[in-house]
Amino acid sequence: MIDSEIKLRIVGCGDAFGSGGRLNTCFYIEATDTRMLIDCGATSLPGLKKHDILSEEIDTILITHFHGDHYGGLPFFLLDAAIHKRQNKLKIISPPGAEERVRGLLTLLYPGTEVLEKLDVEFLEYFENKTFHEKHFSITPYSVVHSEETLPHGLRIELEGKIISYSGDTSWTDNLIPLSADADLFICECNFYNTLAKGHIAYSELESQLSHLTHKRLLLTHFDDEMLNALDLIPHACAYDGMQIIL
Repeated sequence: MIDSEIKLRIVGCGDAFGSGGRLNTCFYIEATDTRMLIDCGATSLPGLKKHDILSEEIDTILITHFHGDHYGGLPFFLLDAAIHKRQNKLKIISPPGAEERVRGLLTLLYPGTEVLEKLDVEFLEYFENKTFHEKHFSITPYSVVHSEETLPHGLRIELEGKIISYSGDTSWTDNLIPLSADADLFICECNFYNTLAKGHIAYSELESQLSHLTHKRLLLTHFDDEMLNALDLIPHACAYDGMQIIL
């Protein structure tokens, strides 16, 4: 793949509770041949509209795990697409089981609408440590440490000569080392500042591991109030809603 400019827009980078008024996780990638979302949390659709991102141009949605703040926006995204008679195909790439889960959510939230029957949506599944190849990009999923029922993964995305790695939601795991190796951008969750809790990383913990990581650029995300109150102490780039990055 040839090098070209890739634009990343942080549509939402908050935790599940909207700490600091931030939207749920949703990262928009604009490359030469693809427009994709990494995660689609419950607040993603209004976030896309706030930043004038045309949802019909998004061809792929990658899901890291099945928690509402990371995939709960899919029913609203799909309903909006059906109402506006979207014609373009949409691929949703996730751990196994997304179609069943999304159909269940649509049945609960919008019974009788038959949203998926009105759209060209293809659900595709990835598996741990097996590189998934699409025409314009590839992804390599790594298992991470979060609620097991959500099938949590970090993703290493290669497109147009660049590597974007994203930890997903996780405690520290050594899988983050190969996941982020030589990445042009490593987006790493950092939910807490000092508090150690299963399923998420504290900055104090991440800081002790940084010497093992070889990413070119680091962006921290997914902050609770404790971390938000400590941002002035952090010497690394910290995500905020609306942030733009050029790679």
